Amino acid sequence: MWQALDTIVQALFPSSCAACGEVLMRGERQLCLHCISNLSRTLFDSMDENPVERLLVGRIPVEHAIAPFLFSKGNTVQQIVHSMKFRGNDELCLLMGRQLGLTLLRSTHFDGVDLLVPVPLHWWRRLCRGYNQSESLCRGIAEVFPRPISTHNLVRHHATAQQSLQHADARSNNVEGAFSVRHPERFEGKHLLLVDDVLTTGATLTACYNALRPIDGLRISVATLCTVL
Repeated sequence: MWQALDTIVQALFPSSCAACGEVLMRGERQLCLHCISNLSRTLFDSMDENPVERLLVGRIPVEHAIAPFLFSKGNTVQQIVHSMKFRGNDELCLLMGRQLGLTLLRSTHFDGVDLLVPVPLHWWRRLCRGYNQSESLCRGIAEVFPRPISTHNLVRHHATAQQSLQHADARSNNVEGAFSVRHPERFEGKHLLLVDDVLTTGATLTACYNALRPIDGLRISVATLCTVL
């Protein structure tokens, strides 16, 4: 009965692809097969020293870092990120989190990760958006790369201007001192995977690391859904 009802609902109110806007066919969820097959992939997971890791050298002593997709103006990945961040599409965050999780699972570099730590939003921006897209990515990751998610220990304690609207040389100043750790002892001796949606200059991740840096025995890896490199 429920399958028949779903068929009727889809016929009356067809879902559209979050990237291209075309009507989704039966079995497609959030993204059409055409857009999924045309995602710009970086293939960084096959490299020992990839461009994401090199970007963070001297700023964050990462164990490993990854970004499976390439963000560029007008491409499918940009449309996906905009839908995740500005169109309230939390379900798409989960879907892309699973894609990121599969990349982590295929690699042996992240086997020692203890906790998934999403880059936090300020409470006001989270309230306006309804969710933190990085936290939703973590929930998707954990479905295929099962690790506990820490959501309330690393916090953003003051609001900052939107990073994507800042010039490259202003991004570091924008997020400097924006993060803190409530209970450092909970991260002692842990291997954390910092998770964010887009990596541009690395300023936000660096600011997160600066808050985490004093913690004893801490190890850091990074996973972002995409990068503009």
